Amino acid sequence: MAASTVAAVRKQIAQGKPDPVYLIVGDDDAEMSRIAADMSGVVEDALRAFNVERMYAGERGVTPAAIVDSARLLPMMADRRIVIVLRAERLLKPKRRGKVAEVEAADEGSEPPGELDTLEAYVKNPVPETTLVLVANDVDRARKVYKALQKHATIIECWGLKPGRDVKVDLREVARNAEQLVRRAVTEAGQQIDAAAARLVAERAGTDIARLRGDVERLLLYSAGAPRITLDDARQVVSAESAQDDWAVTNAIQRRDTPEALRQLALALDAGGVPYAILGQLAWFVRERMVIAEPRRVPGAIETLFRADQDLKSSVGDPRVLLERLVVELCGG
Repeated sequence: MAASTVAAVRKQIAQGKPDPVYLIVGDDDAEMSRIAADMSGVVEDALRAFNVERMYAGERGVTPAAIVDSARLLPMMADRRIVIVLRAERLLKPKRRGKVAEVEAADEGSEPPGELDTLEAYVKNPVPETTLVLVANDVDRARKVYKALQKHATIIECWGLKPGRDVKVDLREVARNAEQLVRRAVTEAGQQIDAAAARLVAERAGTDIARLRGDVERLLLYSAGAPRITLDDARQVVSAESAQDDWAVTNAIQRRDTPEALRQLALALDAGGVPYAILGQLAWFVRERMVIAEPRRVPGAIETLFRADQDLKSSVGDPRVLLERLVVELCGG
Protein backbone atom coordinates (compact mmCIF):
# COMPACT_ATOMS: atom_id res chain seq x y z
CA MET A 1 0.00 0.00 0.00
CA ALA A 2 1.01 3.66 -0.19
CA ALA A 3 1.00 6.77 1.95
CA SER A 4 -2.38 8.36 2.46
CA THR A 5 -3.77 11.68 3.66
CA VAL A 6 -5.79 12.47 6.74
CA ALA A 7 -8.76 13.45 4.56
CA ALA A 8 -8.64 10.18 2.62
CA VAL A 9 -8.49 8.10 5.80
CA ARG A 10 -11.40 10.00 7.34
CA LYS A 11 -13.38 9.22 4.19
CA GLN A 12 -12.61 5.52 4.66
CA ILE A 13 -13.76 5.75 8.29
CA ALA A 14 -17.00 7.51 7.29
CA GLN A 15 -17.70 4.73 4.80
CA GLY A 16 -16.96 2.10 7.45
CA LYS A 17 -14.23 0.59 5.27
CA PRO A 18 -10.86 1.13 6.98
CA ASP A 19 -7.77 -0.74 5.83
CA PRO A 20 -6.38 -3.67 7.87
CA VAL A 21 -3.20 -1.90 9.09
CA TYR A 22 -2.33 1.77 9.58
CA LEU A 23 0.86 3.50 10.69
CA ILE A 24 0.23 7.05 11.92
CA VAL A 25 3.58 8.79 12.38
CA GLY A 26 4.60 12.38 13.12
CA ASP A 27 4.98 15.05 15.78
CA ASP A 28 1.41 16.37 15.69
CA ASP A 29 0.14 14.40 18.68
CA ALA A 30 -3.25 16.13 18.67
CA GLU A 31 -4.01 15.28 15.04
CA MET A 32 -2.74 11.72 15.42
CA SER A 33 -4.86 11.23 18.55
CA ARG A 34 -7.95 12.47 16.70
CA ILE A 35 -7.42 10.07 13.81
CA ALA A 36 -6.93 7.16 16.20
CA ALA A 37 -10.06 8.15 18.11
CA ASP A 38 -12.03 8.45 14.87
CA MET A 39 -11.13 4.83 14.07
CA SER A 40 -13.24 3.75 17.04
CA GLY A 41 -16.26 5.30 15.31
CA VAL A 42 -16.31 2.39 12.86
CA VAL A 43 -17.72 0.27 15.71
CA GLU A 44 -21.17 1.01 17.17
CA ASP A 45 -21.13 2.69 20.58
CA ALA A 46 -22.75 -0.23 22.36
CA LEU A 47 -20.19 -2.69 20.99
CA ARG A 48 -16.95 -0.72 21.48
CA ALA A 49 -16.25 -2.24 24.89
CA PHE A 50 -15.92 -5.61 23.16
CA ASN A 51 -14.33 -4.58 19.88
CA VAL A 52 -12.06 -1.59 20.52
CA GLU A 53 -8.81 -2.08 22.43
CA ARG A 54 -6.22 0.60 23.20
CA MET A 55 -2.73 -0.45 24.18
CA TYR A 56 0.42 1.48 25.17
CA ALA A 57 3.62 0.05 23.73
CA GLY A 58 6.29 -0.46 26.35
CA GLU A 59 3.90 -1.01 29.22
CA ARG A 60 4.01 -4.31 31.05
CA GLY A 61 2.51 -7.08 28.97
CA VAL A 62 2.20 -4.98 25.81
CA THR A 63 4.60 -6.89 23.57
CA PRO A 64 4.46 -7.41 19.80
CA ALA A 65 3.09 -10.89 20.47
CA ALA A 66 0.34 -9.50 22.72
CA ILE A 67 -0.57 -6.92 20.08
CA VAL A 68 -0.83 -9.59 17.41
CA ASP A 69 -2.89 -11.84 19.70
CA SER A 70 -5.34 -8.97 20.25
CA ALA A 71 -5.51 -8.24 16.52
CA ARG A 72 -6.23 -11.89 15.73
CA LEU A 73 -9.33 -11.94 17.94
CA LEU A 74 -12.49 -11.91 15.86
CA PRO A 75 -15.01 -9.11 16.42
CA MET A 76 -17.89 -9.80 18.77
CA MET A 77 -21.37 -9.05 17.35
CA ALA A 78 -19.78 -6.51 14.99
CA ASP A 79 -18.21 -6.40 11.54
CA ARG A 80 -14.84 -5.08 12.68
CA ARG A 81 -12.42 -5.04 15.59
CA ILE A 82 -10.14 -2.02 16.19
CA VAL A 83 -6.78 -2.34 17.98
CA ILE A 84 -4.97 0.96 18.62
CA VAL A 85 -1.34 0.88 19.79
CA LEU A 86 -0.17 4.23 21.16
CA ARG A 87 3.48 5.22 21.71
CA ALA A 88 4.39 2.63 19.10
CA GLU A 89 7.79 4.29 18.64
CA ARG A 90 8.85 2.25 21.69
CA LEU A 91 8.59 -0.79 19.44
CA LEU A 92 9.34 0.71 16.04
CA LYS A 93 12.23 2.93 17.14
CA PRO A 94 13.59 1.57 20.43
CA LYS A 95 16.58 3.18 22.12
CA ARG A 96 19.92 1.78 21.04
CA ARG A 97 21.99 -0.07 23.61
CA GLY A 98 25.67 0.35 22.90
CA LYS A 99 27.82 0.12 19.81
CA VAL A 100 26.98 -3.51 19.08
CA ALA A 101 23.29 -2.73 18.62
CA GLU A 102 24.14 0.23 16.38
CA VAL A 103 26.33 -1.93 14.14
CA GLU A 104 23.67 -4.64 13.94
CA ALA A 105 20.95 -2.15 13.03
CA ALA A 106 23.10 -0.54 10.35
CA ASP A 107 22.91 -3.68 8.23
CA GLU A 108 19.29 -4.63 7.59
CA GLY A 109 20.27 -8.12 6.52
CA SER A 110 21.98 -8.79 9.85
CA GLU A 111 19.11 -7.60 12.04
CA PRO A 112 18.77 -10.31 14.68
CA PRO A 113 15.45 -12.17 15.00
CA GLY A 114 13.19 -11.01 17.79
CA GLU A 115 9.65 -10.29 18.90
CA LEU A 116 9.16 -7.78 16.09
CA ASP A 117 9.21 -10.71 13.67
CA THR A 118 5.77 -11.62 15.01
CA LEU A 119 4.43 -8.14 14.25
CA GLU A 120 6.14 -8.10 10.85
CA ALA A 121 4.50 -11.40 9.93
CA TYR A 122 1.08 -10.08 10.98
CA VAL A 123 1.50 -6.89 8.92
CA LYS A 124 2.18 -9.05 5.87
CA ASN A 125 -0.89 -11.20 6.51
CA PRO A 126 -3.41 -9.29 8.69
CA VAL A 127 -6.83 -10.48 9.81
CA PRO A 128 -9.36 -8.93 7.39
CA GLU A 129 -11.92 -8.24 10.15
CA THR A 130 -9.43 -6.26 12.29
CA THR A 131 -7.94 -2.80 11.84
CA LEU A 132 -4.58 -2.44 13.60
CA VAL A 133 -3.52 1.19 14.16
CA LEU A 134 0.09 1.93 15.18
CA VAL A 135 0.59 5.52 16.41
CA ALA A 136 4.24 6.59 16.67
CA ASN A 137 6.23 9.81 16.93
CA ASP A 138 8.93 8.25 14.76
CA VAL A 139 10.11 4.92 13.35
CA ASP A 140 13.43 3.29 12.54
CA ARG A 141 13.21 3.13 8.78
CA ALA A 142 16.04 0.60 8.51
CA ARG A 143 14.12 -2.14 10.33
CA LYS A 144 12.43 -4.97 8.50
CA VAL A 145 9.14 -4.30 10.24
CA TYR A 146 9.04 -0.79 8.75
CA LYS A 147 9.76 -2.22 5.29
CA ALA A 148 6.76 -4.50 5.80
CA LEU A 149 4.63 -1.54 6.87
CA GLN A 150 5.72 0.42 3.81
CA LYS A 151 4.60 -2.40 1.55
CA HIS A 152 1.47 -3.67 3.27
CA ALA A 153 0.10 -0.89 5.52
CA THR A 154 -1.45 2.53 4.97
CA ILE A 155 0.92 5.21 6.27
CA ILE A 156 -0.32 8.63 7.41
CA GLU A 157 2.32 11.26 8.15
CA CYS A 158 1.36 14.09 10.53
CA TRP A 159 4.28 16.46 10.89
CA GLY A 160 2.24 19.48 11.91
CA LEU A 161 3.95 22.67 10.80
CA LYS A 162 6.72 20.85 8.94
CA PRO A 163 6.26 19.37 5.44
CA GLY A 164 7.93 16.12 6.55
CA ARG A 165 10.43 14.56 8.90
CA ASP A 166 13.45 14.92 6.61
CA VAL A 167 12.25 17.81 4.45
CA LYS A 168 14.21 21.06 4.66
CA VAL A 169 12.13 23.59 6.59
CA ASP A 170 11.36 27.05 5.18
CA LEU A 171 10.88 28.98 8.41
CA ARG A 172 8.93 31.76 6.68
CA GLU A 173 6.47 29.26 5.25
CA VAL A 174 6.21 27.52 8.62
CA ALA A 175 5.44 30.85 10.29
CA ARG A 176 2.71 31.61 7.75
CA ASN A 177 1.17 28.17 8.21
CA ALA A 178 1.30 28.52 11.98
CA GLU A 179 -0.38 31.94 11.88
CA GLN A 180 -3.14 30.58 9.64
CA LEU A 181 -3.68 27.69 12.03
CA VAL A 182 -3.99 30.11 14.96
CA ARG A 183 -6.54 32.24 13.10
CA ARG A 184 -8.54 29.20 12.04
CA ALA A 185 -8.64 27.76 15.56
CA VAL A 186 -9.76 31.08 17.04
CA THR A 187 -12.43 31.54 14.37
CA GLU A 188 -13.76 28.01 14.94
CA ALA A 189 -14.01 28.87 18.64
CA GLY A 190 -16.25 31.85 17.74
CA GLN A 191 -13.70 34.57 18.53
CA GLN A 192 -11.48 36.99 16.68
CA ILE A 193 -7.78 37.69 17.12
CA ASP A 194 -5.58 40.66 16.26
CA ALA A 195 -2.97 40.00 13.59
CA ALA A 196 -0.14 40.89 15.98
CA ALA A 197 -1.45 38.43 18.57
CA ALA A 198 -1.69 35.60 16.06
CA ARG A 199 1.82 36.39 14.84
CA LEU A 200 3.23 36.29 18.38
CA VAL A 201 1.70 32.87 19.09
CA ALA A 202 3.06 31.53 15.80
CA GLU A 203 6.55 32.96 16.36
CA ARG A 204 6.86 31.55 19.88
CA ALA A 205 5.87 28.06 18.69
CA GLY A 206 8.53 27.87 15.98
CA THR A 207 8.14 24.46 14.31
CA ASP A 208 6.62 22.78 17.40
CA ILE A 209 2.99 21.99 16.58
CA ALA A 210 2.29 20.64 20.08
CA ARG A 211 3.45 23.92 21.62
CA LEU A 212 1.34 25.90 19.14
CA ARG A 213 -1.83 23.92 19.87
CA GLY A 214 -1.23 24.14 23.61
CA ASP A 215 -0.70 27.91 23.47
CA VAL A 216 -3.87 28.39 21.40
CA GLU A 217 -5.87 26.30 23.91
CA ARG A 218 -4.54 28.36 26.81
CA LEU A 219 -5.21 31.63 24.97
CA LEU A 220 -8.82 30.67 24.20
CA LEU A 221 -9.40 29.67 27.81
CA TYR A 222 -7.77 32.87 29.11
CA SER A 223 -9.83 35.10 26.81
CA ALA A 224 -13.15 33.24 27.11
CA GLY A 225 -16.02 35.71 26.83
CA ALA A 226 -13.92 38.50 25.29
CA PRO A 227 -15.04 39.66 21.82
CA ARG A 228 -11.46 39.87 20.55
CA ILE A 229 -8.06 38.49 21.52
CA THR A 230 -5.47 41.24 21.70
CA LEU A 231 -1.69 41.30 21.62
CA ASP A 232 -1.69 41.97 25.36
CA ASP A 233 -3.78 38.83 25.91
CA ALA A 234 -1.24 36.80 23.94
CA ARG A 235 1.65 38.29 25.91
CA GLN A 236 -0.05 37.36 29.19
CA VAL A 237 -0.54 33.73 28.19
CA VAL A 238 2.23 32.89 25.73
CA SER A 239 5.05 34.02 27.98
CA ALA A 240 8.64 32.97 27.46
CA GLU A 241 8.30 30.60 30.39
CA SER A 242 5.16 28.90 29.10
CA ALA A 243 6.58 28.67 25.58
CA GLN A 244 9.56 26.72 26.93
CA ASP A 245 7.43 24.44 29.10
CA ASP A 246 8.25 20.76 28.74
CA TRP A 247 4.80 19.59 29.80
CA ALA A 248 6.26 18.15 32.98
CA VAL A 249 3.00 18.58 34.94
CA THR A 250 0.84 16.76 32.40
CA ASN A 251 3.45 14.03 31.93
CA ALA A 252 3.39 13.36 35.67
CA ILE A 253 -0.42 13.36 35.69
CA GLN A 254 -0.43 10.82 32.87
CA ARG A 255 1.76 8.58 35.04
CA ARG A 256 -0.54 9.30 38.02
CA ASP A 257 2.54 10.49 39.91
CA THR A 258 0.87 12.99 42.26
CA PRO A 259 4.00 14.12 44.20
CA GLU A 260 5.93 14.81 40.99
CA ALA A 261 2.95 16.59 39.40
CA LEU A 262 2.65 18.88 42.43
CA ARG A 263 6.40 19.52 42.43
CA GLN A 264 6.37 20.47 38.74
CA LEU A 265 3.32 22.68 39.30
CA ALA A 266 5.17 24.53 42.06
CA LEU A 267 8.21 25.00 39.81
CA ALA A 268 6.01 26.35 37.01
CA LEU A 269 4.26 28.83 39.30
CA ASP A 270 7.48 29.93 41.01
CA ALA A 271 9.00 30.58 37.58
CA GLY A 272 6.17 33.01 36.81
CA GLY A 273 3.71 30.64 35.16
CA VAL A 274 0.27 32.15 34.58
CA PRO A 275 -2.47 30.16 36.39
CA TYR A 276 -4.83 30.44 33.41
CA ALA A 277 -2.06 29.21 31.09
CA ILE A 278 -1.47 26.18 33.30
CA LEU A 279 -5.22 25.52 33.48
CA GLY A 280 -5.39 25.66 29.68
CA GLN A 281 -2.56 23.17 29.42
CA LEU A 282 -4.39 20.78 31.76
CA ALA A 283 -7.58 21.20 29.72
CA TRP A 284 -5.68 20.33 26.54
CA PHE A 285 -4.28 17.24 28.25
CA VAL A 286 -7.77 16.01 29.19
CA ARG A 287 -9.27 16.67 25.75
CA GLU A 288 -6.40 15.30 23.66
CA ARG A 289 -4.62 12.70 25.79
CA MET A 290 -6.91 11.40 28.52
CA VAL A 291 -9.76 10.89 26.04
CA ILE A 292 -7.56 8.28 24.31
CA ALA A 293 -5.79 6.72 27.29
CA GLU A 294 -8.59 6.70 29.87
CA PRO A 295 -11.89 7.72 28.26
CA ARG A 296 -13.96 6.68 31.29
CA ARG A 297 -12.23 9.31 33.42
CA VAL A 298 -12.90 12.16 30.97
CA PRO A 299 -16.40 13.24 32.17
CA GLY A 300 -15.21 13.58 35.76
CA ALA A 301 -12.02 15.35 34.67
CA ILE A 302 -13.99 17.86 32.59
CA GLU A 303 -16.26 18.58 35.56
CA THR A 304 -13.18 19.12 37.73
CA LEU A 305 -11.67 21.48 35.14
CA PHE A 306 -14.92 23.44 34.87
CA ARG A 307 -15.09 23.86 38.65
CA ALA A 308 -11.46 25.03 38.79
CA ASP A 309 -12.09 27.47 35.94
CA GLN A 310 -15.11 28.94 37.74
CA ASP A 311 -13.22 29.18 41.03
CA LEU A 312 -10.30 30.99 39.37
CA LYS A 313 -12.61 33.45 37.65
CA SER A 314 -14.57 34.19 40.81
CA SER A 315 -11.42 34.39 42.97
CA VAL A 316 -12.87 32.08 45.62
CA GLY A 317 -9.42 30.90 46.66
CA ASP A 318 -5.67 31.08 46.21
CA PRO A 319 -4.92 30.15 42.54
CA ARG A 320 -2.03 27.96 43.68
CA VAL A 321 -4.25 25.97 46.02
CA LEU A 322 -6.98 25.64 43.38
CA LEU A 323 -4.49 24.31 40.83
CA GLU A 324 -2.95 21.95 43.37
CA ARG A 325 -6.39 20.51 44.11
CA LEU A 326 -7.07 20.16 40.38
CA VAL A 327 -3.78 18.33 39.80
CA VAL A 328 -4.43 15.93 42.65
CA GLU A 329 -7.90 15.11 41.30
CA LEU A 330 -6.60 14.63 37.73
CA CYS A 331 -3.99 12.22 39.10
CA GLY A 332 -6.84 10.17 40.50
CA GLY A 333 -6.53 11.31 44.09
